[in-house]
Amino acid sequence: MNLTSRETSSPDSLSPRMDPTVADGGSMQGSRHPDTTRAHDHPARSIVGLFLASYVALSAVMVGLGLLIIHSLHGVNRWDVSVNRWFVHQRSGPLNDATQVGSHLAETLTVIAVALVVVIWLSIRKDWRSVGFLVSAITVEVTVFLTTTLLVDRQRPPVLKLDTAPPTSSFPSGHTAASIALYIGVLFIIGRRMRPSVGRTLLQIVLLAAPFAVGLSRLYRGMHHPTDVFAGALLGLLCLAVAGRIATMLRPEPMERTRS
Repeated sequence: MNLTSRETSSPDSLSPRMDPTVADGGSMQGSRHPDTTRAHDHPARSIVGLFLASYVALSAVMVGLGLLIIHSLHGVNRWDVSVNRWFVHQRSGPLNDATQVGSHLAETLTVIAVALVVVIWLSIRKDWRSVGFLVSAITVEVTVFLTTTLLVDRQRPPVLKLDTAPPTSSFPSGHTAASIALYIGVLFIIGRRMRPSVGRTLLQIVLLAAPFAVGLSRLYRGMHHPTDVFAGALLGLLCLAVAGRIATMLRPEPMERTRS
């Protein structure tokens, strides 16, 4: 054996098997760990799979909960109606105006407009992980909500309504679910993207209060039973959990770690 040639060979003459650069990006790495490489380079397949699985699971939970309330929990239904009637007795001109604003915080056009502004802001900063988080939360919420209202045909409260009832059923409260997916989602994002300041704290308080204002407004205006609002809140929180998992599957950008 020629030991001299082995001892005097330069690092550049290492075989591809020993070269970490080649091992990292070469064909042998792909042959040794094809599944890991594909999962890292193409997360879309895993994300779509998680989205579909979450959609099916959340839809099953919400539909099952809705059918249980309607057909089995008669005491809960009576309590729902009593709460709706209590809110009717509290109505006044100023509260009517205030709850109209609260309800509009989660109207479809409002949600789209606020989400679009936030997505543009995040895109300018190339924070694609946060974009994916917010878009995923809203998308999962909308799809599960529409499926649930299609399968759970719950009538709206038997009280005078202050708004025109949409074609969807009462269960769950889509306004409440959307407000949590949007405003609490943005609350999480700015907590990571913005430096601590008085302005950030005030904005976080407003974002945290928004879903409460929406839920109470929908009850006050006779558009939902209390359990509809509770179920909407649950749906919104579960959608945020799914969106958080999806966001971790996206590659972080270098600028993502910088705070504005």
